[in-house]
Amino acid sequence: MGTLLAIAQRKKTKAPMECLDETTISFSNGVGTDSRGKKQGKRQVTVLTKESWDKASELNGSEIPWTTRRANLLISGFNLENSTGKHLIIGDVKLEITGELEPCKRMDEQVEGLTQILTPYWRGGVCCKIISEGKISIGETVTLTE
Repeated sequence: MGTLLAIAQRKKTKAPMECLDETTISFSNGVGTDSRGKKQGKRQVTVLTKESWDKASELNGSEIPWTTRRANLLISGFNLENSTGKHLIIGDVKLEITGELEPCKRMDEQVEGLTQILTPYWRGGVCCKIISEGKISIGETVTLTE
């Protein structure tokens, strides 16, 4: 069991991340009104673990805000490396992990060397497609299933 620690969306590509206390995850919009969620497919929702992000900050030598990664959900309690095909359940929401959220050059634009730090062990998080919609809020329990 894990915990949903934070939620974020961006209304346009390259727009700043906006943190939310609660939101709806839907087939039509992904997380809230996130610009990427509108494209139904393998990357409707992105998820990062606190444990991986803390390791990335440690390797960087300074704390980096989790929204720098531009993921939608920050969770704790799991290692998501090689978790393709598994499901994350948060309340009524069910997400299927479709693969690694590979770091891109945008990471180095924000913090030099971050792409290299995030590359091993799926430290950059995972991509998910929505299986079932619902409302989520910070503090909810997260379950990882086969």
